[in-house]
Amino acid sequence: MTQANATIRQDAVNIGTYVRELGLSARAAARTMARAGTQEKNQALRATADLIIARRTFLKDENTRDLEVGAAKGLGGALLDRLELTDARIDAMAEGLRHIESLPDLIGEITSMKFRPSGIQVGQMRVPLGVVGIIYESRPNVTADAAGLCIKSGNAAILRGGSEAIRSNLAIAGCIARGLEESGLPESSVQVASITDRAVVGGLLTSAEHIDVIIPRGGKGLIERVSKESMIPVIKHLDGVCHVFIDEQADPGKAISIAYNAKTQRYGTCNTLETLLIAELIAPEVLPRLCGMYRQAGVELRGCAATRALCQGVGTARESDWSTEYLGPLLSIRIVTGLDEAMDHIENYGSHHTDAIVTENFSSARRFLREVDSSSVMVNVSTRLADGFEYGLGAEIGISTDKLHARGPVGLEGLTTQKYIVTGEGQIRT
Repeated sequence: MTQANATIRQDAVNIGTYVRELGLSARAAARTMARAGTQEKNQALRATADLIIARRTFLKDENTRDLEVGAAKGLGGALLDRLELTDARIDAMAEGLRHIESLPDLIGEITSMKFRPSGIQVGQMRVPLGVVGIIYESRPNVTADAAGLCIKSGNAAILRGGSEAIRSNLAIAGCIARGLEESGLPESSVQVASITDRAVVGGLLTSAEHIDVIIPRGGKGLIERVSKESMIPVIKHLDGVCHVFIDEQADPGKAISIAYNAKTQRYGTCNTLETLLIAELIAPEVLPRLCGMYRQAGVELRGCAATRALCQGVGTARESDWSTEYLGPLLSIRIVTGLDEAMDHIENYGSHHTDAIVTENFSSARRFLREVDSSSVMVNVSTRLADGFEYGLGAEIGISTDKLHARGPVGLEGLTTQKYIVTGEGQIRT
């Protein structure tokens, strides 16, 4: 069964055999992808983007079926929001693929060539990782983003989305398969698992002979499972406990705009603000206005004693609130003495994902950038901008809070590695 004609499979197939077939096909495709030219890869991306737009109605119909099933199963509002394919999100998928097409092709790039005393010349060449396994939940747009990045970086991909998005994912997979076919690349370069059995995840995590790296993208439970069970290197982030610190020398207008946007622009994302920190000297001017805006937007507020004294209707923040990723309309607020206490709080309770400072003080901004140990550290911008597309990566395959092999939004470069290359004129070692 080709990916283009894939349907949901719930038959009594042997999961081990099924996963092995996926792996063998991907490994064979990876060799073709590694030597594919830029023109072929770009043609596949362009064709896929065109097909996503052309098949908009079909994609939305399949997505509606997923949403109906999800609602019947009791999925919460945040999860249903992640699952939905709106016209804007369909347009964004196509735009992301076209942006990836426009990016330079890194594969085969040679750097740092140097002559050694022996006469040999030593450098490095950028190459694909090979086969990338991506396990994700809810968001069907990840299917297009992940496929696009893997195609441009010369990798083969095995994608296993959540059962709640299976129809949407397979509909997008059909566009990808057709785009690959039109460019002369193997359809098996990007495979979307059509079996929803959770055992498929376990099979992928132990397929070290077929898969070179695993990237989980979803809730804490999924990422904890992948981290625990995988026999393959993992690129991941566990939590998105993101902070905005409003410094005493912040511009009040910027502070209010940034803090409001970081929380309310979209609730169910990993770069959404979860704890607002504010310097005590500026809090009386800024915090009551912000609290009023949050309440009007329907955000539940929990704060420290000083916050509750300034703003009526704020609940008491428990110790656990400071380290909680709410993924919904709930925000913790703490008033701090200044920059040092804010950075201590971020270190103690944060998840090293994305943290921002609002300040007009250059020295404070520099200290925050240097001392906060997160994958994205920002000055005077919303945490919602911590995103591969916004960073110019075309799209992202996930965000990593690890320090090896990639950190922050993982784009094309994060899906490649380097090997040493050596040239000479017959040198031997004596």
